[in-house]
Amino acid sequence: MTNQPPPQSSFNAYPVNIHPSNPAETKLSSSSPFLSPSAPPSRFPPPAPPLLQPNQIPSPSIKIPNLASPSNPIRTPSPLPVPHLSTPPGPPVFSSPLQPAAVPFRTSPATPQPLAFSSGSSLPASSSPQVLNGITQLQHQISDTKEEYSHLSDSPNVLFTAHKVLKQKKLANVPSLGFGALVSPGQEVSPGPQIIQRDPHRCQNCGAFSNLYCNILLGSGQWQCVICRNLNASEGEYIASSKEELRNLPELSSPLVEYVQTGNKRPGFIPVSDSRVTAPIVLVIDECLDESHLQHLQSSLHAFVDSLPPTTRIGVVLYGRTVSVYDFSEELSACADVLPGGKSPSPESLKAMVYGTGIYLSPIHASLPVAHTIFSSLRPFKLNIPEASRDRCLGAAVEVALAIVQGPSAEVSRGVVKRPGGNSRIIVCAGGPTTYGPGSVPHSFGHPNYPHLEKTALKWMENLGREAHHRGTVIDVLCAGTCPVRVPILQCLAKASGGVLVLHDDFGEAFGVNLQRASCRAAGSQGLLEVRCSDDIFVSQVIGPGEEAHIDSNDAFRNDGALSVKMFSVEETQSFALFMEARADIKSDFVYFQFVIQFSNVYQADISRVITVRFPTVDTVSAYLESVQDEAAAVLIAKKTLLRAKNFNEALDMQSTIDERVKDIASKFGSQLPKSKLNQFPKELSLLPELLFHLRRGPLLGSILGHEDERSVLRNLFLNASFDLSLRMVAPRCLMHREGGTFEELPAYDLAMQSDAAVVLDHGTDVFIWLGTELAAQEGKSAAALAACRTLAEELTEMRFPAPRILAFKEGSSQARYFVSRLIPAHKDPPYEQVSEKECAMLLVYYGA
Repeated sequence: MTNQPPPQSSFNAYPVNIHPSNPAETKLSSSSPFLSPSAPPSRFPPPAPPLLQPNQIPSPSIKIPNLASPSNPIRTPSPLPVPHLSTPPGPPVFSSPLQPAAVPFRTSPATPQPLAFSSGSSLPASSSPQVLNGITQLQHQISDTKEEYSHLSDSPNVLFTAHKVLKQKKLANVPSLGFGALVSPGQEVSPGPQIIQRDPHRCQNCGAFSNLYCNILLGSGQWQCVICRNLNASEGEYIASSKEELRNLPELSSPLVEYVQTGNKRPGFIPVSDSRVTAPIVLVIDECLDESHLQHLQSSLHAFVDSLPPTTRIGVVLYGRTVSVYDFSEELSACADVLPGGKSPSPESLKAMVYGTGIYLSPIHASLPVAHTIFSSLRPFKLNIPEASRDRCLGAAVEVALAIVQGPSAEVSRGVVKRPGGNSRIIVCAGGPTTYGPGSVPHSFGHPNYPHLEKTALKWMENLGREAHHRGTVIDVLCAGTCPVRVPILQCLAKASGGVLVLHDDFGEAFGVNLQRASCRAAGSQGLLEVRCSDDIFVSQVIGPGEEAHIDSNDAFRNDGALSVKMFSVEETQSFALFMEARADIKSDFVYFQFVIQFSNVYQADISRVITVRFPTVDTVSAYLESVQDEAAAVLIAKKTLLRAKNFNEALDMQSTIDERVKDIASKFGSQLPKSKLNQFPKELSLLPELLFHLRRGPLLGSILGHEDERSVLRNLFLNASFDLSLRMVAPRCLMHREGGTFEELPAYDLAMQSDAAVVLDHGTDVFIWLGTELAAQEGKSAAALAACRTLAEELTEMRFPAPRILAFKEGSSQARYFVSRLIPAHKDPPYEQVSEKECAMLLVYYGA
């Protein structure tokens, strides 16, 4: 790994690497930043109560030992009291599930929150005069004292790998550890951010938004940009008699605010409590299934439509060798219009269908019996043809589904697609590969022209996904069964539209849960992520579900150096990994980062979410290492490593790079051992090696998964996943069931496998419940323990998408290998090492209760 100092950034939406232009040349499309009217004297509302922390509801169900981390074991079995949480403790800290708001934004005037630091902090003037544009002195909105702030360390939107920044470029840019952030644009915020229903004040030079760290001239209302230090006018809005008065403005008192504009796209649109009322769902179902698979699928589909809100509009499309579009106007029987699947449907045939008398999208409250009739009428595949060789025209079926979603309103006028509002969703239920019609590949890999036909199919599916994204439609592909589905083909379709591809063992419980969760995900559209950094810090690489945004330079600011990323969709389950470097040594005492997330929400309101972060700079390595967040650093390292592991052989090569990375961190930041050439790993990063060890031998880089399709899907899911899910996919959480129905968290070592206990292992996409032989022999106790473990597993994964499979098995069974292979094999250590280094697990087992 070598350091590359040039300021070019690279964006990675796996598997493609995109290198945008120099950030200094990147432009942002925006309206004029100074459009707000002059504010009346009473424009400052009273301050709101102090900002609350993310909600956590205490619960007596789960008990945690006093552990700092799995790598810092307890040395004595002290019976200290332990806190009680609603979910198990440890990385990451769990909060209670966030509930979506009933309305898109607050209709009452925005009530600002106080500053994130102590109320005793005043807003003093600068200690030394500064000369800027003829102004001799600037009033500071915030104190210049070198306090340590943790502004967004608990924010669901932005998580940095460290809360301090090294001044020395050489150390700051060490690639083995690196510096960066995980940004989750669609993550819900609790409590909600401050809402501002007016145009923002933006820097005329770089386009940055005004924020709580800006210097303010009270007399003139001018403010200094923290990114480029340019002085800007505020149209008189920041003129105030005192610094305390400025605190009443949301953008000057909170690091996170949202600017909301409504009515631009849909005049007269009235928000409603159910966000899915205007976002139809079309099911595209494979009709080439065997009877066993079809029975499970029918059960999942019946439960799915029963779970939908009454106002949700639904459509059903079947595909095999033809495309069948079901008509909901026929109430007594299942009736469908059939189109050929060998080629793309013609515009004439689509227009005749859309403008005909059939009803292809209908609200659940009016068509639930019809939907059940349609699902009950499905029949298994009867011909004696292998699963992989059956004709499936998925490409043509998705084209028809897109036409149904758009309906008669899908008319293009001056390049703008008119759509009914909200992100529509197409959910594909596939049991085999696309082998017929557009976007298909041959049945056999031995076809003489297979590589060329596969390349053509990949391009066609990607273009279809982009067209769906352009029309505001997300395509999720849910596959099940044992037939290979040619994952690369379907992955292109899902990724380009902003959706996901998920593999299941069958069409049973896990498939049904994912079907329901896929339909209810609130997705924003037309998303744009902008990142601005001060003091010669730049974003060198981006990994996530998006691509470089091409902004019209005519609307840009003079020197806008922001990195702009076009998001395929704006969803809570996704995140972007940003890697940052310094162009030169940093001279300032603080550095600033501003993240702007622009999107249209499900209510068709234009949202600009602005997050501003300030971190102190330090000269010493020890001060920097103390601020490093091991878990965030491990996730960023894992994403960068997985980006290069495009197949199994490359994944094996990446295992050695993990080893070299650990050695390099010890060499650059550790201390040399006495009378030795070896370096001790920094004690401040004690958790990082264990997390990277889990990454090295787990399913992401190890050999736990057997088929390349499984590895490919897991890799793509991880590269786009949120921090919480990414961390769990890297390192599992191990919780042991104790008497009384409580659970204690243990390090993920095989020492936790005690024959008289039940253990839950959460590994992100899989949750395993392991029962020891002694416990399993006691029928009553084992049933109670199993029920408690399953309840815990469901609680842990209640809001997770994709929903993981939950497997329960006994010690010594064949399936137990799934559990054992994901634990650190401490049993193989010498006895004295097990006692001295891993005694935490043993102490918890024998003395924890």
